[in-house]
Amino acid sequence: MGRHRSDPRGLARILIAVLAVAAVLTLLLVGGTALVSALTSGPAQVSQSPTPVSSPSPSRPATPAPAPSPGGEPVGNDLPLRIRVLATTTVLVKVADSGEILYSGVLAPGDVRQYSQTPLDVVAANGAALQVTIYGKVQAAKPANQRGGWFVPEQ
Repeated sequence: MGRHRSDPRGLARILIAVLAVAAVLTLLLVGGTALVSALTSGPAQVSQSPTPVSSPSPSRPATPAPAPSPGGEPVGNDLPLRIRVLATTTVLVKVADSGEILYSGVLAPGDVRQYSQTPLDVVAANGAALQVTIYGKVQAAKPANQRGGWFVPEQ
C-alpha cells in the first residue's frame, strides 16, 4: 500500500464552493434587509427635477380652506386643488416646476386642504384615504393601501 496524499484540486473545489455559498447568503441577507426596509418605511420621496436658477417663477401662496357654506360644502370649488381626507395618511403637496413643498405631513380624517397655486404634484401614502378634486372635478379613487399620486396642471 502506498502513501495517501490529499488531492489539492479537491480542496480548491471545496473552498470555491464554500465561498460561492457565502456570497449568495450575503446577497440574500443584504437584499432581504433592503426589501424589508423599503416596505416598512414611509412613502417614497418625490424626486425633484433640476430647475433653472435664472429667475424663480412668482408663486401664489396656498389659500386656507374657506368657511363652509350652510349646506356643508366649502365655498370655492373652482380652485385648482381641494383635498378632503377620508382616513389618516401621510401627504406631500409640492409645486411641480419649482419643487417648493407646500405641505408634508400627516392629515387626519375630516381635514380639508385647498390650494390655488399651480402646477402641483400631490402624493399620498394611502391614495384611497383622500378625495381629490381638481378644478371642481372629483378624481377617481385610488386603490386602498397603495401610494396615490395626482398632478394639477396650470389652466
